[in-house]
Amino acid sequence: MKRQFPKPRDLAPLLRFKQPQLDARQRRLDRALTIEDLRTIAERRTPRAAFDYTDGAAEAELSLARARQAFRDIEFQPAILRDVSKVSTDRQVLGGPVSLPFGIAPTGFTRMMQTEGEYAGARAAARAGIPFCLSTMGTASIEDVAAANPHGRNWFQLYMWKDRDRSMALVERAAAAGYDTLLVTVDVPVAGARLRDKRNGMTIPPALTPATVLNALPRPRWWFDFLTTEPLAFASLDRWSGTVAELLDSMFDPTVTFADLAWIRDQWPGKLVVKGVQTLADARAVVEVGADGIVLSNHGGRQLDRAPVPFHLLPSVAAELGRDTEIMLDTGIMSGADVVASIALGARFTLVGRAYLYGLMAGGEAGVDRAITILSEQIERTMRLLGVGSLDELTPRHVTQLVRLAPRPVPGQDRS
Repeated sequence: MKRQFPKPRDLAPLLRFKQPQLDARQRRLDRALTIEDLRTIAERRTPRAAFDYTDGAAEAELSLARARQAFRDIEFQPAILRDVSKVSTDRQVLGGPVSLPFGIAPTGFTRMMQTEGEYAGARAAARAGIPFCLSTMGTASIEDVAAANPHGRNWFQLYMWKDRDRSMALVERAAAAGYDTLLVTVDVPVAGARLRDKRNGMTIPPALTPATVLNALPRPRWWFDFLTTEPLAFASLDRWSGTVAELLDSMFDPTVTFADLAWIRDQWPGKLVVKGVQTLADARAVVEVGADGIVLSNHGGRQLDRAPVPFHLLPSVAAELGRDTEIMLDTGIMSGADVVASIALGARFTLVGRAYLYGLMAGGEAGVDRAITILSEQIERTMRLLGVGSLDELTPRHVTQLVRLAPRPVPGQDRS
């Protein structure tokens, strides 16, 4: 083989130097290509108690693991030779437009994860054209979130407290601030056994113990931000000095029934969604009460361990109730492909919690933007590879749920 030394003019086209990114945070986020990448960054930058509060689930954390595995256990059925030069990811959800088929789920104590908290999520959601849902246990007030997202869609998530008047005062504030949808969470008669939080001694606000100080040493930026920004303010209470579990158990009402849900329906002027539905029978019941939508959810695996996997429940609920109500889904979503599979099997919309929080912990508001971008790009790419140009073209024929865990039949048992 004949060889020769390359000439400068031959090398010139090969020499391509990227402009250096001087912003360390943006450089870090640019390297994140998946939500798992953001999770890895978040774990490095966040104290253990705060990270584990986000990342963990109840007891042995089987519900969360199974929910994520359910999305892995699918097989897509693509169609070929379709024109997918243009892909549309927008649709109408609960009477208003969304640009993507997912929104930001309600999360508690968010400014403890990263000090920009709900403000970062609300602003990023507005830019992306998706809803932001504020939790009753959020660390920003109803009015402040509305001010941070004045032109976007704000939803409010309600826990019914033992103090009903105080609960409904929050509902009235949300209506006055222009929130268009109320999500009533119904799977929390008591707090789940979140063992990571107990082992970490998770308190509100985080306590400066020898263990937390030691864990904070390699994470000085988190503590600097936490200690030099405004103190935590809650959407629903003024101050708390105990553990997370103690706070939740002091507030949640184990006596809530369908009659209470009907009463809330009468009080709320906007769209009403019931979050935490885990059986077909309960899905039927909340629709009969007058819910405009339901969220199939086991609370991200944070309440009852070994609870039903929402993604497994989705096809049967969609087949029976999809024409009467808007079905949404959360728990276990870690990629845009998970979102696409959910839409194909009958979900009108999805909600992401941990995926957004990993971005928040990895890089504040810019990190939330990055999480949304990752999911958006994955959704569009998956749709193109499936041969569909719009969300309405997705159908159950595009997804096969592979069987890993199948229930053993019990004579005479109705599993609906």
